[in-house]
Amino acid sequence: MKAKVGMVTIGQSPRRDVVPEMKAILGPGVEVLEAGALDGLSLQEVRGMAPGPGDYILVTLMRDGTPVKVSKRAILPRIQECIKRLIGEGAELIALLCTGEFPRFESEKLILKPDSLLNRVVQGILPEGKLGVLVPSPDQIDQMRRKWEELGLEVVAESAMPYGPGDEISSAARRLAAESVDLIALDCIGYTIAMKETVRRLTGKPTILPRSILARVMRELLGEGPEPAVAGRSLG
Repeated sequence: MKAKVGMVTIGQSPRRDVVPEMKAILGPGVEVLEAGALDGLSLQEVRGMAPGPGDYILVTLMRDGTPVKVSKRAILPRIQECIKRLIGEGAELIALLCTGEFPRFESEKLILKPDSLLNRVVQGILPEGKLGVLVPSPDQIDQMRRKWEELGLEVVAESAMPYGPGDEISSAARRLAAESVDLIALDCIGYTIAMKETVRRLTGKPTILPRSILARVMRELLGEGPEPAVAGRSLG
């Protein structure tokens, strides 16, 4: 019997731009159940949840691929409902598909938050130095810079929408390269493996991708056999 994991997006499910890459790492022995905080809502309703002054800003996708911004406070109850529903459907483990900062949710199962995982990986790799951070929107730069500076690092933040033209990623990578950063964190679950490789190639710096870290930790917890191969190469 396959292990069941629940994945909760802050946007609308299914996340065809995220989950397939994670499933490739998880392997065939895992069944993924998805739920979205914005499921069942129209674009007009979602735009009514847009961030106001002082709100924590989140960027995500509608089911048709339309990028949207929502405030964290507006979707917290809906995330909780998604968690409850997925556990009711048999999920043994819950993963949030967002690197934003979130409070503790009620759950009888473990909940993995990419934000916490990413922070601890960066802390372990770079106890001091200059961190380059990539975020989707320019209006997220200040909130992300404050978060990473709490680790005692010098932070250089740039924006590049993962849901837009690829040249945004390349341009942001070149700006980070000019800053001579020591490590780069792509601070959004929407960034892909290909985008990570673009940033790493253009900067020559080690680059961390949240979705692959999250999937590898899930695989470690589930213990689903040998590491699979993806795109003709080992992920180990």
